[in-house]
Amino acid sequence: MSSYPAEEPRSDAVQAHGTESANTPRKPVTVPEIAAHKDSANPLVMVTAYDASSARAAEAGGAEIILVGDSLGMVVLGYDSTLEVTVDDMVRHTAAVTRSCSVPLVVADMPYMSYHTGVSDAVRNAGRLVVEGKAKAVKVEGGRKRVPVIEAMLDAEIPVMGHIGLTPQSVNALGGYKVQGKALDAAQELVDDAKALASAGVFALVLECVPAPLARLVTEAIDVPTIGIGAGPFCDGQVLVYHDLLGLFEGHRPKFVRRFADLGSAAAEGIRAYASAVRSREFPSDTESYTLPEDVAGALEARFKG
Repeated sequence: MSSYPAEEPRSDAVQAHGTESANTPRKPVTVPEIAAHKDSANPLVMVTAYDASSARAAEAGGAEIILVGDSLGMVVLGYDSTLEVTVDDMVRHTAAVTRSCSVPLVVADMPYMSYHTGVSDAVRNAGRLVVEGKAKAVKVEGGRKRVPVIEAMLDAEIPVMGHIGLTPQSVNALGGYKVQGKALDAAQELVDDAKALASAGVFALVLECVPAPLARLVTEAIDVPTIGIGAGPFCDGQVLVYHDLLGLFEGHRPKFVRRFADLGSAAAEGIRAYASAVRSREFPSDTESYTLPEDVAGALEARFKG
C-alpha cells in the first residue's frame, strides 16, 4: 500500500524483537511485517495494555503487538462486559498506550456500536482511534458481514485486524461466552468467515475460543497470520489479557488463561505492609522525611510556641 513508507525487507525483524540484547535498538514493528509473518514456528506475541505502565511493561517484555482491548471495560473500568465501552474510552486509553511505547504495533479495538451502524460511522470512529489515539491499526469483531466495513476502512488507509470465533461483543446473541465451531456446520462457517476476511484485506486474524484442530485448519487455509486466544498452539501468534497473565484480575478465569505471575497477591501484600508501617508510625522514617535548616527550625518553634 502506498501509505506505508518504503523500507528494505526485514523478514526476521518481528522474530528478533523478543531476543535482541538490551543494547540493540529495537525498530518499530509495522503492519506489513505482521501481515508477512505467516510462521507458526516463531509465534507472534500480542498482549493487551490500557495505560502507560502496562504499555511500558509490554514493550519491555518483548511483545510485538499491543492490543488496546475493549476488555478494559472489565479489568480497568469495572463493567460487567465490553458492551459499555465507548469510543471516547478507547481513544483515551489508546493515546495513553501510544505515548508510552515506541516498538510494538499498537492496535485499538473498535468498541460495540462504533461500526455497527454503517460504513461512514465505522470509518469516522476508526479514524479517531488513528488520529487522536495514534493507533497504527484497529480490530473489528465478526465474520463475513463485516466485510463492507473492513473494506471501507482499508479504503481510508486504516489497517484492520479481524476477530472471529467467540466475539465478546456478541455475547448476548451467542448466549454467553462459549467455545465456537464445535459442530461441523459451525466449523465450516468459521473457516468461510476467515477466508472472507483474509480476502477483504485484514492483516491478521484473532481466533478466540476455537477448538485447536479447527484453529489449525483456519491457520492453514488463509495467507494472513492467525493470533489465538483459547485456540490452541497451532496459530501464528498468541494473545492474552495483561491482567489475566499477570494475576491482576480476580474475575472469571477461562481455561486458556495461564498466570505467568501473581502480581495481584504481591500488590495486596505490599499494601498490607504499607498499612502496617503507617499504623505503627514506622513509615515515614527520618530518612524519608524533609528537614529544615536548624536556624529556621528554631525560629519557627519559637514563633509558634512563644
